Amino acid sequence: MRKAIWCLLFCSLALTIAAQSETGDTTIYVAVEEMPRFPVCEKLDTTLEFKRKCANEQLLAFIYQNINYPGPAIQENIAGTVVVSFVVEKDGSITYPEILKDIGGGCGEEAIRVISIMPEVGLKWVPGKNKGEAVRTRFNLPVKFRLEEAPPYSLVDGDTVYTVFEKALDFDGGGEGLSTFLDEKLDYPPSGNDSCLVGKMDIQVLIEADGNVRILDITDFSDLGLDFWYEAIDATTSSRGKWKPATFEGRKVPSAFDISLAFLPTVESCKTEVARYEKANQLLAEGAELFVSEAEADKEAGLAKMTEAVTMFPNDASMLLARGQAFLDLNRLGEACEDLTKARRIALVKWYDNILSFICRPQQEEEGGN
Repeated sequence: MRKAIWCLLFCSLALTIAAQSETGDTTIYVAVEEMPRFPVCEKLDTTLEFKRKCANEQLLAFIYQNINYPGPAIQENIAGTVVVSFVVEKDGSITYPEILKDIGGGCGEEAIRVISIMPEVGLKWVPGKNKGEAVRTRFNLPVKFRLEEAPPYSLVDGDTVYTVFEKALDFDGGGEGLSTFLDEKLDYPPSGNDSCLVGKMDIQVLIEADGNVRILDITDFSDLGLDFWYEAIDATTSSRGKWKPATFEGRKVPSAFDISLAFLPTVESCKTEVARYEKANQLLAEGAELFVSEAEADKEAGLAKMTEAVTMFPNDASMLLARGQAFLDLNRLGEACEDLTKARRIALVKWYDNILSFICRPQQEEEGGN
């Protein structure tokens, strides 16, 4: 059985001076009157002690959400505590990350990788202080790696959804059969014809052991509305009885499947809009393919194609998410913040919620300073 991976982080500050020079400007302390803090709780109108506790909890959450158990460590059954260290500078930036204690299998490097995410998203700590003055402070961070036996399923809003199978879920006729079935069953709502609404939805369905089909989640990337939701639900749930359920330990088990549905009007007056939408999606696909190249020129050309697609359909969350991820990869955090925040507002997607506040922090601080 595959092993579930989770990491638990504890923060501590050593009690000795790591380095000290003759000038106070370059002294690095590890014992200070006010410890450095992870910066997400500073706007709370509360005590310093509560802010410290809140900061430690949020630091734990940040590490937990971003760390990945290294494959070699899993294969070699390596577990234990890694200790990494870094300096919190007077301006809150992080410098000199290093591994103080390693357990092997890539765990030390993974802990350092997660620490390095903070500068990449413009995250600055509250610096340590002595006598009210910011000072350079060394921070020691233990990160515990532990392996546990994982169940072969997860719980999604109370539903048991198997993620490990002997035989995976399949549709009668395979992927081609599913596409043909949905093409026949999915109707475009007449209410959309007047405004030539175009867009897509992602539907996550649960195929139960008896072949019944239930909806787990709907992502409406273009905010098409309830009439379109009804048609999407009707088309997908009408597939009941046409699935071959997944099996585990010789029995049929419930499992999930993601379906993408495109809504394109068929009336003559909407042909131009449909052609524009298809062109925009073609540009988006071409842009994404160029962007994965190592060549800087290809990345810029890919981003330009994505921008052209977004310009054509500025309220399509799927296009905004694609360009927002590209901006994020280029460390263009302000533009990534705008695209990902707008996409979340349109489609209610929560994929970037764990890091969105960090991506948007530099922009929020700049706006707050104006």
